[in-house]
Amino acid sequence: MSSPGSAIRAFDYRQQYAAIEAEVLAAVRQVLNSGSLILGPRVRGFEENFCCYLGAAGFGVGVANGTDALAIALRALEIGPGDEVLTVANTAIPTVSAIRMAGATPVFCDVDPRTLLLDPQAAAARITARARAIIPVHLYGNMAQLPAICDLARRHGMQVIEDCAQSCGSTLSGQASGTLGDIGCFSFYPTKNLGAYGDAGLCFTRDAGLAERMRQIRAYGCAEAYDAQREGVNSRLDELQAAILDVKLRHLDDWLAGRRRVAEIYDQQLHSGIVRPQTTAGARHSYHLYVIQTARRAALIERLKAEGIGFGLHYPKPIHRMRAYDFLGYAAGSLPHTERAAEEVLSLPCYPELPPEAIERVAAVVNQVLS
Repeated sequence: MSSPGSAIRAFDYRQQYAAIEAEVLAAVRQVLNSGSLILGPRVRGFEENFCCYLGAAGFGVGVANGTDALAIALRALEIGPGDEVLTVANTAIPTVSAIRMAGATPVFCDVDPRTLLLDPQAAAARITARARAIIPVHLYGNMAQLPAICDLARRHGMQVIEDCAQSCGSTLSGQASGTLGDIGCFSFYPTKNLGAYGDAGLCFTRDAGLAERMRQIRAYGCAEAYDAQREGVNSRLDELQAAILDVKLRHLDDWLAGRRRVAEIYDQQLHSGIVRPQTTAGARHSYHLYVIQTARRAALIERLKAEGIGFGLHYPKPIHRMRAYDFLGYAAGSLPHTERAAEEVLSLPCYPELPPEAIERVAAVVNQVLS
């Protein structure tokens, strides 16, 4: 319960864990008593169950984290030095880290100012002879315009890798996030819609050959022990996290319904003049984050801190303006919609266990500051 003056966290997994503790501990005990800790039956089981959850015939490849999922996907598509990968700059750094891990060059495209997701027209303008792939990021739990993006990619002989770190459980025209492109990459970091108790990730593809290449790459490039068929890495989803994720997967739809209830209350309580990114037409938003936009963000942050209300900034500085990526040569103002969003976005507390009175209290504070 939330009372006036009590702290409201931006994220808190403990109440959710308490509800499933017995299931989680039973699964952990089974793993510890099994004699198999790495790439065993629990990983294979979770990979299969997750594909079933997505409702798509295909193959899951469990990996160590979401960043590795993207990097392994790129390597499986034989994208590397000299190649360009189109993406957005208003994303978590790992999206771009993965491109650089594969040796490729990120090419940043501006976003649609209505959704803050990759603008297909902006992407079309950035395609060169070196462009090999597009990574649309399904930011906040919304879905990018995949039909237009996939059509653009096919016309230019490019691949589409979906960054689904924030969109597990989202759909577009009834199709699950991660199933529309060539490869869908998921992060199961603890804060995600489906979160492990540590790091974990997964690649999904409908292509059996791609799946086999990704399995090899995640295990030093080996199809069999001690015999590398290609250069690889060490990026394996372990049995403990797979077992935990399998338990949590059974509850995911209920938790997504909880997130959507939180968003519905915010929609009802926040004044109509408070700007929020629009949901893509045909998408079912999973509300990994509930985001508002305001030019008065500093004043709102000051008030939220005073009230003990948590919040997030996703993301306060676009990647093309970070010192680490100065070598890419993007000047201030080169991605105007992206840069404006970075100055205005703020994420309100949003997780399934957040009680209605806490949501109403957050909304009241936001209304007082911004109205």
